[in-house]
Amino acid sequence: MLMQVTNQTFTHSLTIYLKDSNAYGNTYFARYFEWQGICREKWFFECISRDMLQKEGVFITKHAEQDYLQETFPFQEIACELNAYDVKKCSFWLEFRFYADGKPVSVGRQQIVFANHAKQITALPGTVIERIKQYVK
Repeated sequence: MLMQVTNQTFTHSLTIYLKDSNAYGNTYFARYFEWQGICREKWFFECISRDMLQKEGVFITKHAEQDYLQETFPFQEIACELNAYDVKKCSFWLEFRFYADGKPVSVGRQQIVFANHAKQITALPGTVIERIKQYVK
């Protein structure tokens, strides 16, 4: 029986605080990388595998980048949308789109590789690939 792909988007909301900004009040660029990780972990936990596949192996971030489109400031609400793409046997890409007041403020990408506990690249379980594909946009 084939699983139907539903093309979902995962969304996570957060608030920018003073600790996230510099003396001028704009958000540190590094926070977006931190927020990518938070959104990714929440997506893995809620949508892919609650145990983060710890028995089978580890996820390794092979590539990460972030493009900044507009400044953000403390106490703005940020929505992060996550989708997957280029899903392969041992790896996949994630795209993170950050919005403030409905406007895009940043977009980032990560390439994730799955490896066994000896850090050798290995295939993702088939059921996990199918779950990831539900978030391909």
